[in-house]
Amino acid sequence: MPHPLQKAVKNRILAALPPLEFAMIAKSLVHIDLHLGEALHRAGESIEHVFFPEGGFISALSVLSDGRPLEIGLIGVEGVAGVSVMLGAKTSYSETMCQTGGGAYRMAVPAFKDAIAHAPRLRDQLLRHVHVFHVQVAQTAACNSHHELGERLARWLLAAHDRSGRAELSLTQDLISVMLGVRRSTVSIAASTLQKAGVIRYQHGRITILDRVGLEDAACECYERVASEYRDLFGEHAERDSSARTVN
Repeated sequence: MPHPLQKAVKNRILAALPPLEFAMIAKSLVHIDLHLGEALHRAGESIEHVFFPEGGFISALSVLSDGRPLEIGLIGVEGVAGVSVMLGAKTSYSETMCQTGGGAYRMAVPAFKDAIAHAPRLRDQLLRHVHVFHVQVAQTAACNSHHELGERLARWLLAAHDRSGRAELSLTQDLISVMLGVRRSTVSIAASTLQKAGVIRYQHGRITILDRVGLEDAACECYERVASEYRDLFGEHAERDSSARTVN
């Protein structure tokens, strides 16, 4: 299998590596297709691989004792799923599940650990990602406790847009209710409110972001808190394409 070319890589961590570091790890990267609903890691099970998403986004889910999942964070092209192994974890605390289809680069954990030991820029990028993901999880917990559902839904849609790069998302009300930990009926009300405001279109299990700026205005402070932390650590290259602020 040919090694990936860095100029074609969409994952931001891999794309930002110095060419020599990328060349060192390229032989350990395997490109795979991710499928909607596919679980990459199961809670309590060994982490065998890490995944660098190339498109779409992945939910990190905390599974409660009754089996109900609740989303605690999102991972997309800006990050990596399974990164906790670099902090000494052997098993996954959360379940990571693909919420959209897309591609990713898979890397076996032994090769990943070896790369961290010999690629300082990669290690630095990964530690920054760990910090930002921690900020996202902490802010999500605060948001879920204190903000109205409409604001939370707007925040979540913005985060999904940032990580997937897609203005149209295949999302049922059932799925959103699981992600936000609320009843399906309340999701319907919140989505209808955003649709009447003209910022999204929701039909047939698909949500299309029509007005990015309007959606930002509808979101609570939590979206910008996380986004600004990301910008501070990763710079302008980490931002979404500004030309996509209004989607037709």
